Amino acid sequence: MQKPVLAYIAGLTAPRGRTMGHAGAIVTSAGESAEEKVEILREAGVGIIPRPSEFGSAVRAALGKI
Repeated sequence: MQKPVLAYIAGLTAPRGRTMGHAGAIVTSAGESAEEKVEILREAGVGIIPRPSEFGSAVRAALGKI
């Protein structure tokens, strides 16, 4: 795929053992934690946005590369 894909995963700052955001709500056989979801997405070539406030600048940078 040629289009850049960016994602924000909620729950990265959740205390251990506590579920926060959709990252904890969507559970599959692999990638149950927010950290695992980030790693799976990175391996697939998805850019990860650490904070929602950074989406605008990340989209601008990604679009500038195509």
